Amino acid sequence: GAALVAFAGPGTPATRYVLIALTAFAMGLRNANVRKLGVPDLTATTVLTTTLTGLVSESRLGDGTSPRSPRRAAAVAALFAGAALGAWLIRDHSPGVPLLVAAAMSGVLATITSGRE
Repeated sequence: GAALVAFAGPGTPATRYVLIALTAFAMGLRNANVRKLGVPDLTATTVLTTTLTGLVSESRLGDGTSPRSPRRAAAVAALFAGAALGAWLIRDHSPGVPLLVAAAMSGVLATITSGRE
């Protein structure tokens, strides 16, 4: 929906506010779903600091006790890669392109992981 809005009215102040509202709503839904599913170390992008802290404190530099370090490292790497890709797309294209890419990737990942615990 946000991609359609971005393509329909590129560059207008009203479009920016609608995009902010739609993406905030989507982020809230994502946070609620991840919390409900109870996936460890992926509670939300809003707690990236907690993931980084756990990764470092339980690594070989810390006490070295966490078997979940690979998952935490993968979460941080995925967030960084997504941010870099999004920044590149928004700089060189309209805001609709990264929103469309995000929607497509979300759909693909949801399809791949559906039915898993």
